[in-house]
Amino acid sequence: MSIIQARNVDVGYGTAPIVKGLSFAPPAGKVTALIGPNGCGKSTLLKALAGIIRPSAGSVLVDGSPLPRLKNQELARRVSFLPQVLPIPEGVSVRQLIAYGRSPHNSFWGRLSGTDKGHVDQAIERMELEALADRPLSDLSGGQRQRAWLAMVLAQDTEVVLLDEPTTYLDICHQVELLDLMQDLASEGKTVITVLHDINQACRYADHIAVMRSGILVANGSPAEIMSIDLVKEVFEVQVQIINEPVSGTPMCVVERSSRG
Repeated sequence: MSIIQARNVDVGYGTAPIVKGLSFAPPAGKVTALIGPNGCGKSTLLKALAGIIRPSAGSVLVDGSPLPRLKNQELARRVSFLPQVLPIPEGVSVRQLIAYGRSPHNSFWGRLSGTDKGHVDQAIERMELEALADRPLSDLSGGQRQRAWLAMVLAQDTEVVLLDEPTTYLDICHQVELLDLMQDLASEGKTVITVLHDINQACRYADHIAVMRSGILVANGSPAEIMSIDLVKEVFEVQVQIINEPVSGTPMCVVERSSRG
C-alpha cells in the first residue's frame, strides 16, 4: 500500500525530461531510500512528489488524488519536503524557522496555538537545539542549520516526509542520529522517502530501496532482495563484494575498483 505514488511520469526542467515514464509506489509507513549516480533524477523525482515540479506526462497521487486537485495548504499538511539547497533567511531565529513548519496548520491570522507551540518545542528537543533556539539561523554552522531545517519538517508533522540528501553537512554522529530518526518516524506510521548517496547507509537504514539510472527506475525492493554485484556494477560502475554488515546483517558493499574502461 502506498500513500504517495508516481504513475508513468516524465519530469524535467526543459523540453527533455530527466525522469522518463517512471512509476514509483513506495510502501506506506516505511523508510524508502532513492539511490543512484549523480544526475540520474533522484532529486527531480522527489520534487515531483512534493509538488514543486509538475510532470509533463503522467501523474503524482496522494491517497489516490492527483496533486493538482489538492490545495497548497492541504498538500502541506500531508507532505513535507526538505530540499538539498537551503536558504539562510536574515533575521530569523532557529525557533522562528521551526515555527514556520506549523504554518499549514495555522489559523487565517497565522497565530500559533498551544498545540502548535508544543510541536515546535518537541521538534527543538528532538533535534537537540535547545541551546540554539533563540540564536539567528545565520550564526549557525552548516550542520546546525541542517538540524534546524529538519526540526521545521518535524514540526510540520506530515504523514509523508521527503528528504533530499539530509545527511549533507552533518558529522557522523548527527548522520546516525538522523538515520535513526527516519526509522523512528516510520515506526510512528509516517512514510519517509529520502535521497542518499551512501549505498551502505541506504541498505542499513531503509526498509525499501529504489535504484535509479538515467531517469529510469532499474530496481525496487528491500535491500536483501535487490542488492547484487551486477546491479552495483551496472548502475554505479564499480566492482564490489557484498557481505553481511556485521551489526545489522543487511547487505554491505565493499568496493574493489572502478569498472570503467
